[in-house]
Amino acid sequence: METVRTRYLGGLRTEATHLQSGTKIITDAPTDNQGKGEFFSPTDLFAASYASCALTIIGIATQTHGFDIEGTVVKTTKVMGDNPRHIAELIVEFTFPHDSYNEKERRIIEGAIKGCPVANSLPQELKITRTLKFGKD
Repeated sequence: METVRTRYLGGLRTEATHLQSGTKIITDAPTDNQGKGEFFSPTDLFAASYASCALTIIGIATQTHGFDIEGTVVKTTKVMGDNPRHIAELIVEFTFPHDSYNEKERRIIEGAIKGCPVANSLPQELKITRTLKFGKD
């Protein structure tokens, strides 16, 4: 069953529609690749997808085990490579809302990150640098 329908709008922009909800996302080419950078670029969505997936899987795990990560923030930096142009690295910093998670809870969080389907679908060549911080930055 079709999940997303994407249409080219011209001017290096696309509109993707999530068919189940009708939600739309517009993309623009980045300024370093002939675009205006006025919307997420496709590679920005890639980086955001990784972070959203990881947070969702952690949320499922913590909900199952009776604790919460509400307020967690993930800062993601996308590093581009050349020849051919590609995402060479994601630098991902998870900041959890407090530092009072016990050792078991921290292991659950770390294990959940490894269960992210987006991360598990990426090629081994893509470098992912992860940092976990507990407590507001």
